[in-house]
Amino acid sequence: MKDLVLGIESSCDDTAAALVARGREVRSSIVHSQVAEHAVFGGVVPEVAGRSHLRAILPVVDDALAQAGADLDDLRGIAVTNRPGLIGSLLVGLSTAKALAFARGLPLVCVHHIEAHVYAATMEREDVDFPCLALVASGGHTALYRVRSCLDLELVATTLDDAAGEAFDKVGQLLGLGYPGGPAIARAALEGDRRAIAFPRYRSKDGAPGFSFSGLKTAVLYHLRGQDALAPTPPPEEIGDRPDVAASFQEAVVDTLVENTLRAARAEGLDTVLVAGGVACNQRLREAFAEHGARDGLRAIFPSPAYCTDNAVMIAGLGWHLLEAGRTADWNVDASPR
Repeated sequence: MKDLVLGIESSCDDTAAALVARGREVRSSIVHSQVAEHAVFGGVVPEVAGRSHLRAILPVVDDALAQAGADLDDLRGIAVTNRPGLIGSLLVGLSTAKALAFARGLPLVCVHHIEAHVYAATMEREDVDFPCLALVASGGHTALYRVRSCLDLELVATTLDDAAGEAFDKVGQLLGLGYPGGPAIARAALEGDRRAIAFPRYRSKDGAPGFSFSGLKTAVLYHLRGQDALAPTPPPEEIGDRPDVAASFQEAVVDTLVENTLRAARAEGLDTVLVAGGVACNQRLREAFAEHGARDGLRAIFPSPAYCTDNAVMIAGLGWHLLEAGRTADWNVDASPR
């Protein structure tokens, strides 16, 4: 039986395709980044993203097949992200996957983007015991899931407002560090003191797990502008404590993610935490999970950085399990932003 799955990912601003065998063996991975196109706007512009996907999608698929030394006749099926994400971006990938699958008579499976991020944390490990807890932290999502298997996830808690990655981007703009904010703040934080400024950490009144980052963003804004929130943000060269602001902000985000995740793990009686999504690339987050996990007897598992940000390896990998379970899609399947 053929065991090679083509994965296609276009949920936001990365156009990606990959070939993965039996859910784990990565034969190829191609990612076309749109960072340069969106940097001038300080964030992702949906219309720009959709048009960029249209230009890139077929060359990216061709490159993935070539890198794997395969063609469409070698495939068992095609997996594609159909939710959640930017609707225009999702439709480019879904339409391409449908066309290829229909033309070659291949089964099509639709993959939930968040579930794929969780699966990415297990792809390189064979010692993950279920059930476990998963934290997905990215530019668009920050949530906790109870994971019974790679195909069985239950939402435990989510953010009340902004996602962690979105907070990084907005604060990166305030500090004049550019887009994307996560890597830029992490670099600036290396020169700063993470205890210099006591930015707030979200904790729910009833002790239930959850996240909120809007108050933290506002605290950074007031620190930079004084008590007049309508005052202009100082030019970057006039922010004398910029490395300290970056380090202190990053530490507040990390503390919020780690403390709420470990509290949820204890409440759920789970001793393994999967940490996925673009924010999982952050080195300070990895260090903090290791430190606190060792103290609490909990194990945190991260994907390699290449599989934290949006990629098609996780789509093809989870897609293989969906094919095994017979969870194929019909031609009427649609994309959904939620």
